[in-house]
Amino acid sequence: MKEITQAFILAAGRGTRLRPLTDDLPKPLVPIFQKPLITFALDHLIDAGVSRFIINTHRLPELFRVFFAENSYARHSITLIHEPDLLETGGGIKNVERYLGSDPFLTYSGDILTDINLQPLIDEHFRRGNDVTLALRETGLASEVALRDHRVVDIANRYGTTGGLDFANVAVWNPKIFQRIPPQQKISFIPIVADWIGKGGKIGGLVMNDGKWFNIGSRAAYLDVHRVILREHWIPHYITTREWPERVAKSATVDPSAQLRGCSVVGENCQVGAGVVLEDTILWPDAQIASKSQLHGCIVRSQKKISGIHRNSDI
Repeated sequence: MKEITQAFILAAGRGTRLRPLTDDLPKPLVPIFQKPLITFALDHLIDAGVSRFIINTHRLPELFRVFFAENSYARHSITLIHEPDLLETGGGIKNVERYLGSDPFLTYSGDILTDINLQPLIDEHFRRGNDVTLALRETGLASEVALRDHRVVDIANRYGTTGGLDFANVAVWNPKIFQRIPPQQKISFIPIVADWIGKGGKIGGLVMNDGKWFNIGSRAAYLDVHRVILREHWIPHYITTREWPERVAKSATVDPSAQLRGCSVVGENCQVGAGVVLEDTILWPDAQIASKSQLHGCIVRSQKKISGIHRNSDI
């Protein structure tokens, strides 16, 4: 069984669809039951045999530097590469060429949460001798990839072949990809791979409909992942922390008369006063909720002080 030991995590997006939540915090660092989103990707990849990570950043890079202050995560090497100007997925891959060298690597989007089994994707890549192998899924979000006999034959209807699958934001790449991307250019990898298909590139795909897959692209999706985790008692197999999911952080202070309903979560160092009702509401660290306040379907950012009644608001 072949392993891939290095991965590039794409974490440089603007997080536009999740604003104003991402005004203060890059999307890959938003907490899910006290655990930053990007750490799910890291744990997943470590479980698959990856030991070295490259992560690109754009907005608020200093917060990534603080989080990865030791340039490591769980004793695995982390290298942060800042993109002052966004290069998109293709340009981002080209920009880290010198760090990935001549060995195959995985890419993984920093805004997804999934427990798909990565080993079959790696095995498929080597078994077929592919240049690229894309994880594919019937997500209902898009259907731009056409797969025939284990080969991706079209992306985004470039060659007139209708697709029925979506790219699941995880892929295996051979270093040949670096030769196909112009340096220092803002470009998606989609046209690069689509062009490679037409020139005989071995572009493979594996349909991976098993397991859970969440794209944390909106406040609705962010709240929904909390609901699913609680309702289905879902814990990805690669999570080793016994206390996760942690609904109320150990450092939080919650008055005994407060009520937590639905998928509500109370973050680190939060203070929740007497008679408070939190329903389907997420509190980020250091939020303070005044007595007798009611929050329904809200997300409260770090260090905010809230009083009164609020519904379906990002505060």
